[in-house]
Amino acid sequence: MTSRTSPATGVPSATRTPSRRTALRAVAATAAVPVLVGGAAAPAAAVASGATAQASAFLHGVASGDPLPDGVLLWTRVTPVLEAVPGSGQGPDTAVGWEVAEDRDFARVVARGTTTASAATDHTVKVDVRGLRPESAYWFRFSCGDVRSPAGRTRTTPAADSATEGVRFGMVSCANWESGFFSAYRHLAARSDLDAVLHLGDYLYEYGAGQYPEPQYAVRQHEPKHEIVTLADYRARHGTYRTDPDLQALHHRHPVVAIWDDHEFANDAWSGGAENHTPGAEGDWAERVAAAKQAYFEWMPVRASTEGTVYRRLRWGRLADLLLLDLRAFRSQQVPVGSGAVDDPDRTLTGRAQLDWLKGHLASSDAAWKLVGTSVMISPVAFGSLPAHLLKPMAELVGLPREGLAINTDQWDGYTDDRKELIGHLTGKGVRNTVFLTGDIHMSWANDLPVKAATYPLSGSAGVEFVVTSVTSDNLDDMLRVAPHTVSLAAATAVRAANRHVKWLDMDSHGYGVLNVTAGHTQMDYYAISDKTRRDATSSWIRSYRTRSGTQRVERVYQPVR
Repeated sequence: MTSRTSPATGVPSATRTPSRRTALRAVAATAAVPVLVGGAAAPAAAVASGATAQASAFLHGVASGDPLPDGVLLWTRVTPVLEAVPGSGQGPDTAVGWEVAEDRDFARVVARGTTTASAATDHTVKVDVRGLRPESAYWFRFSCGDVRSPAGRTRTTPAADSATEGVRFGMVSCANWESGFFSAYRHLAARSDLDAVLHLGDYLYEYGAGQYPEPQYAVRQHEPKHEIVTLADYRARHGTYRTDPDLQALHHRHPVVAIWDDHEFANDAWSGGAENHTPGAEGDWAERVAAAKQAYFEWMPVRASTEGTVYRRLRWGRLADLLLLDLRAFRSQQVPVGSGAVDDPDRTLTGRAQLDWLKGHLASSDAAWKLVGTSVMISPVAFGSLPAHLLKPMAELVGLPREGLAINTDQWDGYTDDRKELIGHLTGKGVRNTVFLTGDIHMSWANDLPVKAATYPLSGSAGVEFVVTSVTSDNLDDMLRVAPHTVSLAAATAVRAANRHVKWLDMDSHGYGVLNVTAGHTQMDYYAISDKTRRDATSSWIRSYRTRSGTQRVERVYQPVR
């Protein structure tokens, strides 16, 4: 249930109840779940699970997200009785208190209130707190009777017209439960210098156990074990992910700003279906999408738009506008690699309304930097490119893509008319300092965004792109089952040779990024974890690239921002 409140009164002013309900029972996210009955933890259940009384009602932790200058969205889930596992539809309505304080000991509480957790929202709670001070750290917690949740830390954004000196984000994407442990989250949680963490999609995966990766390479097993299709399934899978201690630590420490990609629904999702959806056998696609969206908005600290999408704008003073995209809900179906249909102007990745929204904000923004969160890569990556004077006539004659054979038509490469229109808008309106922030591809990239790939660098760059690798999802060395940075070195060299705007590419590492934004530059520091199959994996810095204000190009720097 979402509750918007006034710090002065602490009384919810509006509530939202999803229209879909389920009474289906899902597989429990944990082997033994402590219960809360009548405001007290049941001792036997707590002993069986090893849980403490303090945490027994709040097995899935707490979270915050979508910070504003005067507020932030708070989240938790309550387990009121043993049967109320995620997706079960079981359990009574439960009163939940919340409070926000300026200090960790909650001696200076500035806002408090109560709301209700019910089966209608899978016993999740979202509170949209307002009336806070800009650019300030706060602590928050929830309570059920005498049981309190762990305390979380969050931070508001600067005032919209303030000239803040800098902002720093963690960046992550693509966290597959079965592929490894979420050590990248633990290392980001340990940092005290982040204003927020950007999650750029594939927060969870829909596959059944042993489908991706193969069973012999799985580090742990998905719950439910089958591919998730129903509302109960998606809720249960979210619940499983939220039992991970490193994921909980990330949410406890930093506000998270998230968008979805395909696996929050199904692999290679588009507006009318997905590669990993079989009509009939797996039901109606629209119903599956509705179920996935409902579970996502229940479990994620994300404000849904009135259209039920995730594209939205957040702002860090006059330093940075963050424009977040939804590249699944409105897109046309993907076409095969090598098809000239990628250039069809009737096909779209963004949808008309979203592209116009993006263009409008880019042109009107008074922020020093325009940051665009895009779940799939916008920079072109193609093989077989011809010189510009030959490329266009050959494409027309034989029906090839005008920018060469794209590697991945699920990216912007498969929807070149949208990209062409956006790049034309950036150059035509003189929009400077545009930085695309990307996940999805399980690799790290630092790219210029060429105005025309065939004539780059003579044709110039319309912006830059920093792509973060996966938290755990398989990349090249994992798929080939070879030592990291052996086979991939030749592949990376070939990609860069055919795409001169690609300045760096790491195909093997897993980890995260840290993006530092100042008036003079935006710098991406890339970090790799030592071994995704180990819970105690270490983290190390591997590369840094930056773009200086006004240059529209990336350049290598030789140390991370301290």
